[in-house]
Amino acid sequence: MAGKPLVETCSRLPRRRWRIAWLLGIGVLINYFDRVNLSVSHDALIGAFGISDVVFGYLSSAYNWTYALCQLPIGVVLDKFGVKRVGRVGTFLWSAASFAAAATSSLGGFFGARFLLGVGEAPAFPANAKAIGLWFPPRERSFATSLFDAAAKLASAIGVPLIGIVLIHAGWRWSFAFTGAVSFVYFVYFWRVYRDPDDDPELSENERLYIEDRSEPQAAPDQIAGTPLPLGQLLRQRKVLGLALGFGAYNYVFYLLLYWLPAYLSSALHIDLLHSFVYISVPWFLATATDLAIGGWLVDFLVKRGRNASVVRRVVLIGGTAFGLGILGAAHAHSAIQALAWISVSICGLAAAAPVAWSLPSLIAERPDVGKVGGIINFSGQVSGIAASILTGYLVSAFHSYAWAFVVAGTYLAIGISGYIFLLGKIELPRRAQPTTA
Repeated sequence: MAGKPLVETCSRLPRRRWRIAWLLGIGVLINYFDRVNLSVSHDALIGAFGISDVVFGYLSSAYNWTYALCQLPIGVVLDKFGVKRVGRVGTFLWSAASFAAAATSSLGGFFGARFLLGVGEAPAFPANAKAIGLWFPPRERSFATSLFDAAAKLASAIGVPLIGIVLIHAGWRWSFAFTGAVSFVYFVYFWRVYRDPDDDPELSENERLYIEDRSEPQAAPDQIAGTPLPLGQLLRQRKVLGLALGFGAYNYVFYLLLYWLPAYLSSALHIDLLHSFVYISVPWFLATATDLAIGGWLVDFLVKRGRNASVVRRVVLIGGTAFGLGILGAAHAHSAIQALAWISVSICGLAAAAPVAWSLPSLIAERPDVGKVGGIINFSGQVSGIAASILTGYLVSAFHSYAWAFVVAGTYLAIGISGYIFLLGKIELPRRAQPTTA
């Protein structure tokens, strides 16, 4: 029993923490329905508002603008007010934004609804990263993180065909009203269920001790809950910069595929709308599986078996992102099968790396700074999402091809891999300078 916490020997350890993990996963699934709704409605919105692909690129990025602007302050707000209060406000706002998109009669109103959606969903991933750090010991965080990160991929796999059916039979306004209704149901559910461990009356003492176990400390005990660092100081840390650069590259490819994959299959490969929804589900289902199996379960399994935690996470993080370079293969694909094969390789690799990346704020930052670090990496990701949305629109309009869009994405991934290798380094808490005595 040496090296293991006493509560781990209990045969019936409660699993309240996993209910929280599933709650967070359901939330990400639903808020990604709101995001993929726009890509599914590409042709309908172009027809309804009379816009070009360039304008659609700006419309796609509208959500990311306010989402990105909120990331740095939202980390500070999360560390001050906590996941429960910030999460409640966010889920209500993103529900209201979907209803607003359904009701608007103008392009300006639609832009406004997307801006509001970005504000409402801004806390989601930093809050989830903070909640996982509160609810799980380090050796379980990869799989717990993969539950909500995989939901982002699953949302495209099931959301695109589901929303597509609503759109085809009822129109784009009803598809946005549908996601608004689902979002409001989740708002009520989150309000009733989520509490931090210290505020949860249903959390048993055994499970509380298990969560607080320090048998795999990332730092000395007196470092676990240190004094909060200013945002500017965190922005100067090499590990934070390396993680932000790599995550930004991942998010560029993710949003490129999230917003433009239906249009790519339809216009470049001449697949009709209904069949494109079916084709799109394939790579996203595969990505969901690799997210859970490799980025989640395998990482935790190896760490629990005594493998070096930093090495395991770095191998999956860097290796998975390297597989993302498969996006370059899609640049010259001439058939749907060939294109989807390369896209599947790319998104599956990135999906394996993503939960590791999202587990790192609680592993490279002290507890009072986790929300801020989560906000920093998500800010980088959303700026990249803006670039992917807008730049792709210009490239497609200029060259009438998606080849250059995929080449740009591959180049950015190569830069992100360099950030993981040379800046992030060993996954551990940075050492603070010790005060000197006279």
